[in-house]
Amino acid sequence: MKNERKRTYLLITIPILALFICFNTVPLIKGVIYSFTNYKGFGNYDYIGIQNYIDLFTDARIGKSYLFTFKLAVVSTIVVNVLSLLLALALNSKIRAQGFFRAAYFLPNVLGALVVGYIFNYLFTYIVPAVADMMGAESLSTSILAKESTAWVGIMIVCAWQAIAMNTIIYISGLQTVPEDVYEAGALDGATGWKKFWKLTFPLIIPFFTINMVLCVKNFLMVFDQVMALTKGGPAQSTESISYLIYNNGMSGGQFGFQSANAVMFFVLIVVVSVFQMKISSKKEEQL
Repeated sequence: MKNERKRTYLLITIPILALFICFNTVPLIKGVIYSFTNYKGFGNYDYIGIQNYIDLFTDARIGKSYLFTFKLAVVSTIVVNVLSLLLALALNSKIRAQGFFRAAYFLPNVLGALVVGYIFNYLFTYIVPAVADMMGAESLSTSILAKESTAWVGIMIVCAWQAIAMNTIIYISGLQTVPEDVYEAGALDGATGWKKFWKLTFPLIIPFFTINMVLCVKNFLMVFDQVMALTKGGPAQSTESISYLIYNNGMSGGQFGFQSANAVMFFVLIVVVSVFQMKISSKKEEQL
């Protein structure tokens, strides 16, 4: 009986492992190999060693895309976690139509990022300027996506609008694990309001906070769909994320080998950032 069960588990695991290796591991290895070549995406190529990696540190466009991506990731992560935590606290309280509000706030996560991006593109380009003209607000009379200084704000708004949904659900799950006895004991000691949240609630949901922070930073560093739908890297390459640059120049710009090196470095960077976040958060959990 046990042998049959093990055989069944093995038969389930092997096809999944084969698909993972075929569509994940093999392309990853090939990408690493191409990063040491001058491959253009077609034709012949030669191995050039680490020259692509050296050129990454001298390319101004690469540096600009990294700065934009990290700025977007940091600001969006802060905005999303603050708003989603506030929403979770509100939705976890005893309010009417609680189920309806939870479903309504989760709806943005169901929609495709490209679809949402194109909708917001229309809003920022036509609706918001038209309303601003009617109200006499000159600063908003032109699309924020058309200005180098504000285009990233539009992308951040769309990223945050979609990401808040999942983060809120995770925070609600965390809040529901907090025993009522903790709040009752805290009330006896005079813990109310902000003190109640900071001293009782937040320390107990630190693991959920860690999950949200890691997922947010990782997802925002890999932002692609929103850039594609809203700005396509413009104006003047001011909103060119790393993922979009890798795709655009690698697939159609004749820099397949060079952008493969960029992708490898970006992958390593994301792993380092995620590990660093986990270590910092685990230390805070131990202290608390």
